Amino acid sequence: MTAFARSGAHAPSVPGPAKVLLCDPIAKPGIDGLKALGCVVMNDPELTEATLTRAVRDTEPDVLVTGTTPITAEAIEASPRLAMIVVAGTSVDHVDIAAASRRGVFVANCPGRNATAVAELAWALILACDRRVPDQAASLRAGAWNQREYARAAGLHGRTLGVVGLGQVGQEVARIGRAFGMDVIAWSPKLTEEKALEHDCGFCGNLINLAKLSDVVSVNVGGGDDTDNLIGEKFLAALKPGAIMVNTSRGGVVAQDALLNAVRTRGLRAGLDVFASEPEGGEGTFDDPIVHEPGVYGTHHVGALTEQAQRAVAEEVVRVVRAWAERGHVPNCVNRAVATPATSMLAVRHMNRPGVLAHVFYTLGQAGINVEEMENIVYAGGEAALARVQLDQAPSDEQLHAIRANPNVLSATLSTIARRM
Repeated sequence: MTAFARSGAHAPSVPGPAKVLLCDPIAKPGIDGLKALGCVVMNDPELTEATLTRAVRDTEPDVLVTGTTPITAEAIEASPRLAMIVVAGTSVDHVDIAAASRRGVFVANCPGRNATAVAELAWALILACDRRVPDQAASLRAGAWNQREYARAAGLHGRTLGVVGLGQVGQEVARIGRAFGMDVIAWSPKLTEEKALEHDCGFCGNLINLAKLSDVVSVNVGGGDDTDNLIGEKFLAALKPGAIMVNTSRGGVVAQDALLNAVRTRGLRAGLDVFASEPEGGEGTFDDPIVHEPGVYGTHHVGALTEQAQRAVAEEVVRVVRAWAERGHVPNCVNRAVATPATSMLAVRHMNRPGVLAHVFYTLGQAGINVEEMENIVYAGGEAALARVQLDQAPSDEQLHAIRANPNVLSATLSTIARRM
């Protein structure tokens, strides 16, 4: 299978199998699946932000697959052949999406495939905070038995769980919370009361109110400018003394200095899978002051890294690449425009013959009219088709007449659409 019998993608000067560069580890079913598609798979999980640009320049991949390695504008611009970036996970905040969009490079992700794994770790951290499980294990290993000390746990049943971010991870965290007999309330930037009720959650329209009401908070929002320091000093001050807060999303979502102060002064307990400053790559030294605080329990940014989750993500990567290579369709695309400057829709019914659309586009181009979006639907039997072309301005009667003059054009009609940008 070649990857270039498709529309809407960059084709190399010499067509051939799609070249896929993996700059982070993915599960073996993903590598095997890509090879089964006929892709040339270049697996270099040791690549970093500093070395990726040169690797892209040297290997000229059609597809770049990343887990957490940052994809910068320089890397995106390093090869004109690059057509798609696939994030083996949900969050795309480490990809320069604006740069990809300027270069006409698709960006896709694998939403929800690791949601259960992340929610499982969130609950492991909640339970660790409530029962101080790591401290108990350390005491036993040190030869100490202190039942009286560790019997002082508040418990979870009947208490209130506040879910910050009711996406797929948040929904799973909420579902498990209800199984523990907790009252669950939720806040998300675009959450409505109706949507919260669909997931059996109480609706909280104000983030600070959620903090005031919650005994336990799970943070499950994506990273990026919109969520940087979302959980800040004001939120932390609104939590009840001794409350539990767990973050399995991104380190930058929580103002870590403010969290450290709240742990020290208000007895908050924190479970953290992510930190403000993490070593690049899978190994390195780590000496963040917050992990030395009593009542803080940390893991190594492994929320999504169960075998089950990684297999599911790898299979989704293969599905995305297959759809793109075979049909030019990009599942889970995150950088397709939601709205365009189109004001007019030109519908051209035509015989399915070479050159018909070229005639239409030539006429529009000569008039200085830009095509914003289009689709061409072929009817059963393959003899006729319908092209629906969204334009930034309406053609004149003279230009419509020129389009209709082609003997293979059956009709050409114009309608107005609402300007959305």
